[in-house]
Amino acid sequence: MTTIKASCPTCGEVELTPADVALMVCNHAPLSYYAFDCGTCGAEVRKPADDHVVSLLVSGGVPAQVWDLPAEVLEIKIGPALSYDDLLDFALLLGETDLLASLVDRAVA
Repeated sequence: MTTIKASCPTCGEVELTPADVALMVCNHAPLSYYAFDCGTCGAEVRKPADDHVVSLLVSGGVPAQVWDLPAEVLEIKIGPALSYDDLLDFALLLGETDLLASLVDRAVA
């Protein structure tokens, strides 16, 4: 059985099996990571996984779970950022009107 050595920020070096490691490979490579639960302290440890780390873990028997970053995350945002006051105004407006209910009624009819 393959032994994988990794480091826990609290406990230092730990030995893992492929079943102990979750490898999450993102279509936006800088967001790929691997994670494991430390057997000593119980902490969940997450570390970045570049192409080299991904290939090492996969060759060691860790299955890669591929996930896609939603395209909206990388879109260029224009206009001012949403502020706390904007959010509060929106919440208050929702409390004063039945705007959403009227939209639902229109869609059902």
